[in-house]
Amino acid sequence: MTGSQPDVYSLSRARGWDWHEVLDLSVSINPLGPPAGVRAAVEAALDRIHVYPQQEPHDTEDLLARRWGLAPGSVLLGHGATELHYFMARAGWTGPAAVAVPTATEIQRAFPRALKVRAADPESWPQRGLLVLTQPNNPTGEALPVEVLRRAIAMRDGPVLLDESFIEFTGLESAVAWVADHANLIVLRSLSKFYALPGLRVGALITGAQWMDRLRRRREPWAIGALAEAALTVVLDDDVYPARSRALVEQEREWLAAELRELPSIDLSQGTANFLFARLDRPAAEVCEWFLDNRKILLKNCTGRPGVEGEAVRFAIRQHPDNQRFLAAAKECFRPE
Repeated sequence: MTGSQPDVYSLSRARGWDWHEVLDLSVSINPLGPPAGVRAAVEAALDRIHVYPQQEPHDTEDLLARRWGLAPGSVLLGHGATELHYFMARAGWTGPAAVAVPTATEIQRAFPRALKVRAADPESWPQRGLLVLTQPNNPTGEALPVEVLRRAIAMRDGPVLLDESFIEFTGLESAVAWVADHANLIVLRSLSKFYALPGLRVGALITGAQWMDRLRRRREPWAIGALAEAALTVVLDDDVYPARSRALVEQEREWLAAELRELPSIDLSQGTANFLFARLDRPAAEVCEWFLDNRKILLKNCTGRPGVEGEAVRFAIRQHPDNQRFLAAAKECFRPE
């Protein structure tokens, strides 16, 4: 497995740059930034940083449950989606596991001994043990048909961990509502990505009573802090932000994809999320280096990931000026000789 990509801070420090000058498209966060009210809520919560937060944030978890139309007790908060994957691998499930690839690097790191199966080949998915899926896929952005997911969950002897970290950017049906009918289903959601709060680290596991009892017994206390809890309470009350976010991402993704398809050397996937995945006819490492050194644009190199064939990169959808900046660089990098 390839190592984690250096972050914007270490790359900028090594080059003597101000990190603010770097257009970081290697991470896919809501281009609108955090919803209105987050800063004020976090500043108000500073008065509580000298006091321990709740060991188990039941009030905020139940607020999320109501938001998603679930019964109280159906949500378990954590320190981001990545931390919850590691928790599942460490304490939630210790038996055999299979991970559908391609998938996020940190999922592979959390389950290093898992069997790797192709996400595009459901017939290869084992019927026993834990199965880890992503919807939509990261890094390709492609979606699995709902009927395939439902059948996989219903027919399995073991649990299914379904990562929906990017689903709120799409019009895809979420499996959150399915947990009431499928005791073996555990859905993972990232609240950091859609609400642009990666610095606060908030994620959630959603499941039925049987699995939730098991997870709570093994969960460490103080999974999230007071600042994250305060921000989360505010963003869940904003009914305008989700629709604005999806509209912006869809408009910019379609515009950028149409422009990029006019260029040689790029083969885009049919993504649904707030990023695009492109297969290249030249080494991705060289392309990433060119964008960084010449235009201070950071891309995600996906070459070498299990399930990714050939050379490939992923890049985030941002607001129009940033997308124009990326497009101008792409036209230069991929122009015909």
